[in-house]
Formats: sequence, C-alpha cells, structure tokens
Amino acid sequence: MKKISSITALFFLFLIPSAFSYELPSVNLGFTSFLDGGPPAASGLYFTQYIQYWNSKKLTDHNGNRALPSFADEELDAWISLTQFIYQSDKEISKGIRPGIDIIIPTVSLDMSYKNDNPNFPKDNGTGIGDIVVGPYIQWDPVMGKKGPLFVQRIEFQFILPTGKYDTTKALNPGSNFFSFNPYWAGTIFLNEKTTMSARIHYLWNDKNDDTNTKAGQAFHANFALGYAFVKNRFRAGINGYFLKQITKSEINGNKSDSSKEQVFAAGPGCVYHFSKDNHMFINSYFETKAENRPEGFKLNLRWVHHF
Repeated sequence: MKKISSITALFFLFLIPSAFSYELPSVNLGFTSFLDGGPPAASGLYFTQYIQYWNSKKLTDHNGNRALPSFADEELDAWISLTQFIYQSDKEISKGIRPGIDIIIPTVSLDMSYKNDNPNFPKDNGTGIGDIVVGPYIQWDPVMGKKGPLFVQRIEFQFILPTGKYDTTKALNPGSNFFSFNPYWAGTIFLNEKTTMSARIHYLWNDKNDDTNTKAGQAFHANFALGYAFVKNRFRAGINGYFLKQITKSEINGNKSDSSKEQVFAAGPGCVYHFSKDNHMFINSYFETKAENRPEGFKLNLRWVHHF
C-alpha cells in the first residue's frame, strides 16, 4: 500500500487524510463561519479556542465509493484542539486598512479502528502537536451605511509550518511533514439589520514531502455561512458549510497520480451567541457528502473567542 500524507489540525484549518492516495494536508474546513469578514470587537489581542470532533465511518476512493473492503467496518474518531492568538493593530497602513498577525497551535488526537483489522489498513499515530500556522493579514474597516455596516473583508497570507508529530510508518499523523501556503480572502455582507452572508475562500499550495517523495496537489477550499439575528446583538443562527476541490494531481516519486484528486462538500445548522462585545461562542455542525479520495463523516465544532 502506498504511503500517504499526514494530518494537521489547523485555524481557519482541518481534515484527516486516511488511506491510499490521500495526500492533502489538513486545512480549515468548518472551523470558521458566521461574521467571518472582520473582528467582532475593536483592535487589540484576541484569544480563540477551538474544539472539533470529527467522525468518519467511510473512507472513499476517487469514485466516491468505499476505499476499504466492507468487512473492515472502519471508524475514525478525531479530536482537534486549536489555540489561536490574533493581534489586530489600530495603526493604518493606508486609509481604512490595518495590519494584523494570526498564530495557531493545533493538538490532534486520532483513533482509527476496525471491526476486522488488517496490517495493511491505515494506522494512526495517536496524539500530538500539529503543524503551526502563521498568517500576517490586512483588515479593511467596515463599509458603513445609514443603519450600520454593509460589508467588511480581510486577506490573510497563511503559512503552514511542518512542526507537528510525524512518523513515516503511520498513515495518520498530527503533522504533515511538508510546508504549505494557504492564503485566503474572507468577507461578510450585511444584507439587512439581521441577515448576514459570510465566506472564506482559500487557495492551497503544497511543497514536497521528502520522506515519502510525494507532493500533494493544489486545491481550493471555502467556508460559507448564512445567518439571521433572532436576538439583536445576542444570538444568531443559520446554515454553515464548506467545500474542497483539488485542482491538480498529486505526485508520487515524480509521477502524477491520475486518481489522487480530493473533494468534499458539507453543510449543517450553526449558531453564535454573543455574551458581550468581547466574548463569543460559535457552535457549528456539518454533514459531509460527495467525498472523493478522502473520509466522509460528521463534524461538530465549538469555538470560543475572547477580546482582551
């Protein structure tokens, strides 16, 4: 069986590569959602803690069918913790444009199990620190209307550093063992006083994994959310989701793999509760479908944001 790339749990990042030709690193699928275009409060220091549970009972091949035989009865449980620090400067680099920095430290716990095990089935590398994410960004001030904000946006240049726990004998690792560049644009449109639409669109470029002589392909992935403020300045709920589409083939020993492209789509209900302007709790659930060359399952995400 071909060696596959590892898992990294990230900010804005995160998936579980699992079997056969799966090569993409972990990225931000579902960690961010409502009101994503700007910080919830003023400039300064933000602390965010994410806890995500991800469960998959189906590892898919390039056609979306089961990658393992039915008797495997596989199940992957992953607990992902992201500790994030964001500093938003109050200094302008141009009119209405301010710089900031984003740092994310992930911890990943993996448990891959089978009803009928086989030494060739993918194995996990347990619990460990994942790949650290560093992202300088520029934040635009909100475009204001007569009744409040109309639009707010940000661009971030994310670097995924290969700092996580990794073992070439394991298929599932907390670290990816290669560098990735994952910039994104995020924006929120205020359709009216209560309804908002948000999106975060990433481009993913991956360097070579020298230990396995593989190079993951390039991909686009995005988060999206449509929310309604049922209680003004307090409680917002709606639909959140994400998708990923690999656009170039992964390489193995310098050769492009025809069956390596990954994709997935997910959607589900979510909400955010604003305890104050400085404290916010997000809850998001996602049901995955249309997966190819990757696991397909269910995610539950909790996110606490505190502004100092």
